[in-house]
Amino acid sequence: MTRVLIADDHAVVRAGLRQFLELDNGIRHVGEAASGNETMERLRESAWNLLLLDINMPDRNGMDILRHVRGDYPATKVLMLSGLPERQYAVNVLRAGASGFLPKDSAADELLKAVRTVLGGHRYVSGALADVLITDMDADPEQPLHSRLSEREFQILCKLASGQAVSQISNELDISVKTVSTYRSRILEKMSFKNNADLTTYALRSGLIQ
Repeated sequence: MTRVLIADDHAVVRAGLRQFLELDNGIRHVGEAASGNETMERLRESAWNLLLLDINMPDRNGMDILRHVRGDYPATKVLMLSGLPERQYAVNVLRAGASGFLPKDSAADELLKAVRTVLGGHRYVSGALADVLITDMDADPEQPLHSRLSEREFQILCKLASGQAVSQISNELDISVKTVSTYRSRILEKMSFKNNADLTTYALRSGLIQ
């Protein structure tokens, strides 16, 4: 029997996901967390088979939570949920260790399919994204600038583009200010940008932040 934790800051979204999940007789317990810190508390309190995790949490970025889960709770599989563009985020999310990526506007049957796929030990992306990825491989188009970044660089790009200071990022990721500054320099160099304003403009246009 399976235990699933829903982490999303919107009560309506959590309620909807819970309703869908309770249609599956194999799921014994569904828990909820309304913030990043609460998510980590629930993970510390008991074991979960699956975490449905929103990328945008009010107090802690979903990518940060994913990194902690993969390091501290490797038995917990993570299915990331987002209202942001699937094409822009999915590859980086999977690279960071998530078992799947699902748009928030997905139908109930697709949600249950994704949950069962991930719990079965496989990775999941929607049919629409799979078609896009296959088409991209066949056509070999020019990739977006952020595809040049490592997982950590992409994580810091999103934080810088959101207006976070280097010192704040340093505290959140538990790395030195100097290390964050080094990553920032690499990001700017790889993307041929001059400053944080360029990063913010790019991230907004690309749908990486809202």
